[in-house]
Amino acid sequence: MITNHLNKLFFLSLLAALQVIECVDFYKVLGIKRNANAKEIKKAYRRKSLELHPDKNPEEGAAEKFAEVARAYEVLSDDEKRRIYDQHGEEGLKMHEQPGGGGGGGFGGDPFGDIFEHMFNGFGGGRRRGDSGEQKTPDVRMPLRLSLEDLYKGTTIDVEYVREVLCVHWEECTSRADECQGPGIRLKRQQLAPGFVQQVQIQDERCIARGKAWRKNCKACPQKTETEKIDLTVDVSAGTRQGEEFVYEGVTDEKPGFSAGDLRFVVVEVGHTEYSRDGDNLYTTKEIPLVDALTGFKLTLTHLDGQKFVITVDGVTECDHIMRVPGKGMPRRNGRGNGDLYVKFDVDFPDELTDKQKNAIREILADSGNGDEL
Repeated sequence: MITNHLNKLFFLSLLAALQVIECVDFYKVLGIKRNANAKEIKKAYRRKSLELHPDKNPEEGAAEKFAEVARAYEVLSDDEKRRIYDQHGEEGLKMHEQPGGGGGGGFGGDPFGDIFEHMFNGFGGGRRRGDSGEQKTPDVRMPLRLSLEDLYKGTTIDVEYVREVLCVHWEECTSRADECQGPGIRLKRQQLAPGFVQQVQIQDERCIARGKAWRKNCKACPQKTETEKIDLTVDVSAGTRQGEEFVYEGVTDEKPGFSAGDLRFVVVEVGHTEYSRDGDNLYTTKEIPLVDALTGFKLTLTHLDGQKFVITVDGVTECDHIMRVPGKGMPRRNGRGNGDLYVKFDVDFPDELTDKQKNAIREILADSGNGDEL
């Protein structure tokens, strides 16, 4: 009696699983890859909606297909709905959208997880999908060389990144393999003696995930991956510093059994001929003639954004004197103004003086008590 009950439970669960599998594939409806970005999704939706709009397409079934396209775009253009759909399918998404179904930040569980776990535990064990601990492909770090002008003003950089992505129908090339424990790992059992069995893990590239293996010579996806070019935009805000990273999650190479790693652009500051930087402050060195050092001067500087400004010195300037100019440094990341500019002055002394010049300087400086030093 118990056996019959378990068999009925097994077939009911299998039927439920098959119903999920037969649900509409929103990616196929829009004709896009599973890793398509927001721009590609919107472009595909516009194309399909124009093609199937009831006012422009009188063919039978066009209205139903148009509704499918609209539903597919509604789900895939919403990050939360797309995540749930990718993990639990259309049925899981419907449960999420029902009142009390886990909306507002999370999915309330796998709709079939408990029943499958109970079923497979009764037939020799197993783990739920959420416990598989999917690994990531390696992150990629790329230097982003920026001039000091770019870091001062802020800039936008368009990048074309080439990566390997899974074929659209790659899942058709997988088969069940209970001995696979994860990507590249297979569990092998060896009988040491009657009644004694040893289990060891060995390397096997056919294993792509827990319980899944790759089928050789599969026509649906013979190379596992294909090359794809994606367009990325890096928005560099004013005041960005050396070593800061711009991270794009899940855009590096894809691989069966792995989720894509992250692409990290690391800021590398290119040296400048006039200015150097330390945090939010800027530094520069200017050479002035001796007469300016003694009598005062006005100096016009050109900033990193091309704007000119004037600094004024009225007194005597000593050699290696450093002048602070408030608010002329780099923009602060918190948006509260700018750092400071520090100007160091090198005094250019003449190589030699005539007797007449020496006498004139002595007369001028005599009253100050410094004439005997010349």
